[in-house]
Amino acid sequence: MTIRVLAKVITFPDKLEETKALLMSLIEATRQENGCLRYELWQNQEKPTEFSFVEEWADQAALDAHFQTPHFLDALQKTEKLLMSSPEIVLYQLIK
Repeated sequence: MTIRVLAKVITFPDKLEETKALLMSLIEATRQENGCLRYELWQNQEKPTEFSFVEEWADQAALDAHFQTPHFLDALQKTEKLLMSSPEIVLYQLIK
């Protein structure tokens, strides 16, 4: 059974474009990872400083591997100065 992930980040208003560019830079490399079934970046229309990744992974091992990739770790380090708080990452499993 696949794992769905919603990962939300909120950036500072003066870091909006820098954050958006950094988050967008993750998309292509992540979509090439084994086990990545969906990886989309969404921006809140009412609160443009809020971004969410909507993800689907084949299994927990694929997600765990994603969290260890150089592009993810590099972006995570760079977001420390861009985000208002730590990313909120929530995992979901389809019930029916």
